[in-house]
Amino acid sequence: MSMSDPDRPARPWVVFSDDWGRHPSSCQHLIRPLLPHRPVLWVNTIGTRPPRFDWTTARRIAEKLKGWMRSKSRPDSDSGLSPAVLSPKMWPSFKSRPARWLNRRLLLRALRPAIAAMEEPPCIVTTLPLVADLAGEFPGARWAYYCVDDFSAWPGYDGATMQRMERELVPKIDVAIAVSETLQRHLAGLGRSSHLLTHGVDLEHWRSGSEESLPELAEFEGPLVVFWGVVDRRMDVAFVRALSNAMTAGTILLVGPQDNPEPELLKLPRVRWKPPWPFEKLPALARAAGVLVMPYGDMPATRAMQPLKLKEYLATGRPAVLRDLPATRDWADAADVVGTQDAFAEAVLRRLATGTPPEQLQARQRLDTEGWAAKAKQFECWVDGVERRAD
Repeated sequence: MSMSDPDRPARPWVVFSDDWGRHPSSCQHLIRPLLPHRPVLWVNTIGTRPPRFDWTTARRIAEKLKGWMRSKSRPDSDSGLSPAVLSPKMWPSFKSRPARWLNRRLLLRALRPAIAAMEEPPCIVTTLPLVADLAGEFPGARWAYYCVDDFSAWPGYDGATMQRMERELVPKIDVAIAVSETLQRHLAGLGRSSHLLTHGVDLEHWRSGSEESLPELAEFEGPLVVFWGVVDRRMDVAFVRALSNAMTAGTILLVGPQDNPEPELLKLPRVRWKPPWPFEKLPALARAAGVLVMPYGDMPATRAMQPLKLKEYLATGRPAVLRDLPATRDWADAADVVGTQDAFAEAVLRRLATGTPPEQLQARQRLDTEGWAAKAKQFECWVDGVERRAD
């Protein structure tokens, strides 16, 4: 039964996004609360990163091949705990017209049987503009674009292709939902108004849990200054270098997948790296940290994004030092938001000594209204095209 209309069965959705379960994206957080009452077909897609001859690319290719070999004629499902998941074979590029034609054929061949088996035409949700060639090719009750990033400016992506396909997709959709005001302005430039839906946070996940010991951290000198997330060209090496030079003890620990970061970053004194940790262990990592940091550069990609880790950091209660960006400014009373490398280093050292000040903890109580369940309910209403009903 639909959260948006209790008097009729929920219309099925088809969602095009990142691989289900690979990492906890905002779209996955929004879909999970809907699964008990709404049928969802999740379509694992590919990005448009030009291939590089490195281990990151090799691992990603291996993951995709493994998923394709597991794929069946019918989507996999997990009894309501996960959506039905389809991993269609795709050509790893949309740059040329032949590549787009091939991917359109591959996707339609995989999707048509699954959609034909649905009791009514589904709503289509996409987080990527790569489905521009599919709009109108099969029955969809409504098309929704959940705009989570400016992929045309994202480091490592084929920005020109993403920009071209987004311009083709936007006129075809029924509703646009953006995660930041910067992305709302971006969509307005394409002639489309949009709803604003900032990211939520699972407060219970980040505030609960036992005092788990972490032997994985024994090798690192304390105190720990911790970042988790993708380690890529969005990281401001000058900020990390300033902190590295200012610290006389401790470790700057970066936890997450590497995606072609600046070579100097991981060579800086006191900087160490570990591969991604399971989502379930990140609260324990936060408790082990003296300070949580986001040393992002100020660039088009970071001005548009809404980092999931922002509210996750705040929910842990740990000190947080963040780069001054549009997404962080609304929380400047709940963390240290800084604009220069010297201010960044000074703030981290101060919070290592003092912890989180009471006024910041007080400001973080606003997180109580930022849960994913409420965000999912609003998201569902916009996608379905119905008025939000009173709780």
